[in-house]
Amino acid sequence: MSNKIKKVLKKGERFSVYIGCTKWSFKKMALTNFKSQVIADVGISMGDEGKGRLIYEVIDELKSASGKKDIAAIVMKVNGGANSGHTAGGVKLNLLPAGVIEKDVEVLAIGAGVVADPRKFIWEGKPLEKRGYDIFGRLLIDERAMISDVGHRLLDLAYEDYRVNILKEEPRGSTGRGITPSYVDEVSQFQICYGDLLGDKEVFRHKMSARLERACKTIQYVCQVSAEKWASFFDVLTNAELRANAEAIEEGVFVNDDFDFHKFMGANPFELNIDAIVDEYWNVGQTLAKNVGDVREASLKAIAEGKYILGEYGQAYWLDKRHGFAPNVTASHTGVPEFFQSAGIPLRQVHTLGCCKAYDTKVGTHVFLTQMNDEHPLAKKLKKLEFGTSTGRQRMVGWFDAVEKGDALRYGGYDDIVINKLDALSYDGQWCEGGELLVCIGYKDASGKTYKSVPRCDNLRKTLKPVYAQLPGWAEDISNVRKFNDLPDAAKRYVAFCVKSVIEIANKNNDLKNLPNLRYIGVGPLQSQIIRDVPSTEELIKLA
Repeated sequence: MSNKIKKVLKKGERFSVYIGCTKWSFKKMALTNFKSQVIADVGISMGDEGKGRLIYEVIDELKSASGKKDIAAIVMKVNGGANSGHTAGGVKLNLLPAGVIEKDVEVLAIGAGVVADPRKFIWEGKPLEKRGYDIFGRLLIDERAMISDVGHRLLDLAYEDYRVNILKEEPRGSTGRGITPSYVDEVSQFQICYGDLLGDKEVFRHKMSARLERACKTIQYVCQVSAEKWASFFDVLTNAELRANAEAIEEGVFVNDDFDFHKFMGANPFELNIDAIVDEYWNVGQTLAKNVGDVREASLKAIAEGKYILGEYGQAYWLDKRHGFAPNVTASHTGVPEFFQSAGIPLRQVHTLGCCKAYDTKVGTHVFLTQMNDEHPLAKKLKKLEFGTSTGRQRMVGWFDAVEKGDALRYGGYDDIVINKLDALSYDGQWCEGGELLVCIGYKDASGKTYKSVPRCDNLRKTLKPVYAQLPGWAEDISNVRKFNDLPDAAKRYVAFCVKSVIEIANKNNDLKNLPNLRYIGVGPLQSQIIRDVPSTEELIKLA
């Protein structure tokens, strides 16, 4: 992957190069070529940036350049679990990677850094198989990926109850999918891995029984949950899954009882029907046993064959458990290095796409410095579009924060920027011509001091106010635009200004060696609604 083209090419001129045994044909464009067989698809905001739709864009580009249908061998879910929803090609996914919709992808991998309830693979996979997607013929769950269970989901709800009713704090806004308690078991050395499903049932029973009993005691004595609240948790979990799987129930793939958590209740409060839980998880696990294997070997094989691995991340840079702001973070690492931990392969060069929206969204109780007033006409328009894929929760909406994204570039690093949902900013309805678009280019404290980066002290961050630049909007519907030059002038300048502002934040000491390119602009959710012929970063900066 280190081939260098020494000939100076004019824009539009084609050239070919061999990478391994594959001949690639390129056209000189503003975009960088993918510099590695490892491609990371990361979020650079607070999640929900449309990362899932990038997977098929990248695969399509790889196919076109190489002439090989199977050039993308693996799409791997890197981190998180069923809390990180994606919509890809109109297909809503929680646990499975977005490579589902690309039939030429050989392996849908679940990396070792993922936590997953085995039943979720069935609940998500069977309806997709009925729709014609090959899931279980391609699914590869790493032996070291961790099993989450009913106890983790109950703990998730109990910790939220403890936070609000005992600590008297704001709710964290958890998805209730049991992700954080699952990672707690990992660092506490109580993990149960998918490899355990290939062993002895009694060993599995012992491990899971102990874990479930521990969860019950924690809920009763540490979280101090009432008996009434305990009983209500089973209603919450049942209703959540009935809502999430309503379409599959309607299609006859499942029945309501398949998602009934009440069958796992014990005879008394704070007791579980452990035998029923163990048997269900073991039986589902045996169905998935053929899909459990070694993602490390599959990854090394793909690289040796000159093929590509796409890493699909849940959440985003500012939700990283170490670099985000607790408690409003996820329980996993969301940055590029986690790719190699999850795949279990040696470090190597990686090409990273940093994905964001043309505006910002957040869920839960995050500090949201650029949040729009709910009465603003653009806020009203955007909130009709913004609901969580995993939970259906209403997202908060705000102006584009170049400071957050600039720091994500400076400290997280990425080669390309992707901006989605530019079409949503067009004037429409109450959001009428004359309203201006704002871009946050800094923060200011009460004394007037300006900050050009995100303070690591959360107490300070909470006191800051955004510093905005104002740009004119546009009235045209751009959802059918496919060429950058066909965008309205105001839209072109808005995009250029956002890119310029992000880079200025990241390059505050003039030490950024390589400027990222704006690779794609999304102008709608469909595969076709993408602009690829974006000018070079240098040209965008001039345009801004």
